[in-house]
Amino acid sequence: MDQQSVSFTVSKDDFSSALAWVARTLPSKASQPILRGVLIEATDDGLQLSGFDREVSTKVRVSADVSEPGKVLVAGRLASNIIGALPDKPVRIDYDGTKVLVNCGSSHFELPAMTIDDYPVLPDFPQVAGSLDPHLFTEVIGQVAIASSRDDTLPMLTGIRMEIDGEHLVLAATDRFRFAVRTLDWVPARADIFAELLIPARTLAETARSLDSTGEPVEIALDQDGGRLLGISTSDRRTTTRLIDSDFPKFRSLFPKTHTSLASVEIAPLLDAIRRVSLVTDGNSPVKMDFEEGTLTLSAGGSDLGVAKEQLPCAFAGEPLVIAFHPGYLKDGLGSVHTDRVVFGFNQASRSAVLVPEPDELPEASADGTFPTPESSFTYLLMPVRLPG
Repeated sequence: MDQQSVSFTVSKDDFSSALAWVARTLPSKASQPILRGVLIEATDDGLQLSGFDREVSTKVRVSADVSEPGKVLVAGRLASNIIGALPDKPVRIDYDGTKVLVNCGSSHFELPAMTIDDYPVLPDFPQVAGSLDPHLFTEVIGQVAIASSRDDTLPMLTGIRMEIDGEHLVLAATDRFRFAVRTLDWVPARADIFAELLIPARTLAETARSLDSTGEPVEIALDQDGGRLLGISTSDRRTTTRLIDSDFPKFRSLFPKTHTSLASVEIAPLLDAIRRVSLVTDGNSPVKMDFEEGTLTLSAGGSDLGVAKEQLPCAFAGEPLVIAFHPGYLKDGLGSVHTDRVVFGFNQASRSAVLVPEPDELPEASADGTFPTPESSFTYLLMPVRLPG
């Protein structure tokens, strides 16, 4: 089928933003080169840019002055890099059926067009299930996605589990060494909605970051026909992704309800101290934390690089203990606690610790001397590193 000519003029910033948003999900290498393309559809209503790698689809609308409607397929990342580097002037695109001409001020580019005939049909957008504030959406996904695995050989760990039960959402992720769980409320399309999904964490995190600046409610859409598709949209941007067809680990029983000791520490000084004592390690060696009443002592090293030690004030109650953590996982957890202070809940040095934002009041000890886990919408469970001896 012969491709028709296309011609339009568009704002450089709008076009660059839209191209970058679509191109970010395109594969740099693909068995089918056509999947590296961005489809540009020009109509009297403006432009629609689309990308699809058969797993994730994206669509974004942009205002433009269209003089010749039509469609053209261009290499997405190349086009995004070129448009992003242009001066801040209107961009004119002309397509004559074989090549794409880009003109902006004194800059001129000539790009080959990709054959559009075999470009896959994008999936239909699912039915909207509910919505939530975009800033909350970005915050929640950022807190949870940090704990997801990057190991594609274990697909169930590369996703974020989303549980929908009416007005309540629960999101969870793990890489076997830590768990991050966040609960929140949203605005469901219907009160009796229920669903359990496993969503690719990388796609969800990238989408959350890109939607935060719009200020408009984020809509979550679900395939109502038993399919495996999730949709995320604002007024001018839409993403769909295939869900992960795997079972997420059962996690609720892993979180202890009581602790033999609690510690409250200011986060910013703790992060600085972890970075400093880690200078005498290879970056993966554990950081030891010695908790006692009023004081937390951090230490690391012992190899040829030397030894580091630092003390911080700490509100502590319960049985003193010495425990060690992977510094990267510990910093990830502290960075996901969006309060000035963090509360650690411990039982034994060999068992998982719980990190939660500090509440207004710390819980009192029960009759048996244990402390209940402080109530929180976010919990980070972290496995310790076994110390020698």
